[in-house]
Parts: sequence; structure tokens; C-alpha cells
Amino acid sequence: MKEMEKITKNFFEKLGIEAEIKKISHENDTIYMDAETKEKEFVTKDSIIHIQHLLSAICKKKIDQNLVLDFDLNDYKKKRIKFLINLANSLAEEAILTKKEKISDPLPAFERKIIHTELAKRNDVTTESIGKEPTRRVIIKPKL
Repeated sequence: MKEMEKITKNFFEKLGIEAEIKKISHENDTIYMDAETKEKEFVTKDSIIHIQHLLSAICKKKIDQNLVLDFDLNDYKKKRIKFLINLANSLAEEAILTKKEKISDPLPAFERKIIHTELAKRNDVTTESIGKEPTRRVIIKPKL
């Protein structure tokens, strides 16, 4: 993990971005890394996905281990998960009240999974994904 931290610090330095590793942990074959930067305009879903992909590739090459990296920047993923859970429950409540299905905006697979997982805890709605990537959506149906 020290090597991963060193690689990550070097990665950001070469990009000219000030970033601090806040937390790094290892569970099974996954390394969880949380970083923080003051450069807010740099923190987007796409940039985090790309950073995670690049760091994973660099680390696999330099460390030569088959590890999965779960990278978060400025708690973006944690905030997004919280937002998606709230959205899921809000859409479910709306579907129940109106007795009509609700359809989410297009979402990537890992975000749809969060909604499906959250609503699977409920017994008053069902969910399914429809459409083709990149416009797949979640349908939330009330159980009547």
C-alpha cells in the first residue's frame, strides 16, 4: 500500500495537481484510496473514473499484483451514492403515490446497481433496467 500511495502522489505531481491521500486501506483484493484536492473544477465523475483507471494500470505494471483500486476524490463517490439512495427512495415513493412507474435518467451500470440494491430492501416496489448503453435507465414500478 505504501507503493500505491507513492505512485499516486507522483501521478498527481506530474499532472501539476495538489492532492493529498487522506485514507488508504486494503480489503481482500481491493485497495480503497481517498484523496483530496483544492482544485474543485478537477473533481468530476469522469475525471475520477479516468484517474482510477490510469492508477490501476500503473500500479498493476509497477507492483505486479492483481489488485482492484477503488479511488475517490473529495468524497465525490460517497456523496454520489448518498444522492442516488435518496433519489431511489424518492422515485419509489412517487411511484407508490401515483401508482405509476417512474423512470430514472440514463445512468452508468454502477449507479443503476446502487438504485437496484437500495430498492431491493423494499417490498412495495420492483426495479428493472431498460435501454441500451449509454442510455440505460432504471424503471421503478409500484407493487399493486
